[in-house]
Amino acid sequence: MKFFIDTANLDQIKEAYDLGVLDGVTTNPSLMAKEGITGGANVTAHYKAICDIVDDNVSAEVIATTFDEIIAEGEALAALNPKIVVKVPMIKDGVKAIKYFTDKGIKTNCTLIFSAGQALLAAKAGATYVSPFLGRLDDISTDGLQLIEDIRLIFDNYGYPTQILAASIRGPLHIVACAKLGADVITAPLSAIIALLKHPLTDSGLATFLADHKKAAGL
Repeated sequence: MKFFIDTANLDQIKEAYDLGVLDGVTTNPSLMAKEGITGGANVTAHYKAICDIVDDNVSAEVIATTFDEIIAEGEALAALNPKIVVKVPMIKDGVKAIKYFTDKGIKTNCTLIFSAGQALLAAKAGATYVSPFLGRLDDISTDGLQLIEDIRLIFDNYGYPTQILAASIRGPLHIVACAKLGADVITAPLSAIIALLKHPLTDSGLATFLADHKKAAGL
């Protein structure tokens, strides 16, 4: 399973990359705004900076919502760097744009997926990734993990190459559950990725080993 980090913070991206487990980055306008990145030129420069850190798979989201504007914005983003994946919303013109980008050899990530039917449409159009939002479904008392399971079944039934990119991850349990269900990718905040490292028995065991070493060494 691939690990993406869901942020526009360069320090966090570098920390995850230096950990040795990072396969890509997802961003959106909200994450850019959180880092104070506004204005076309600033956003473009920031995407380039992200691409300089990671090896591949930088999802850059279009703001446009009409077909022609999505195409224009998406082509401009794709031209920035071969690592760019054009992130397109799950709307009618977005699905049409995914088909266009696919035919042009441009990688896409269909975002804001909340149903198996939406994921199926995106896969039919040739999306590289679909991004079901687990946490947001959980927030409204709907089982987000069941959606991952349903999409996995449908894609396997018909051999769709589209990868399931589990998004809106709330913590380490979501990550492990997605791995068990066969999600191809998770995108999560740095805190959720780092939390996978932690276990109280690891901490206590290491403390015991170090204490025993000091005794044996006469320290």
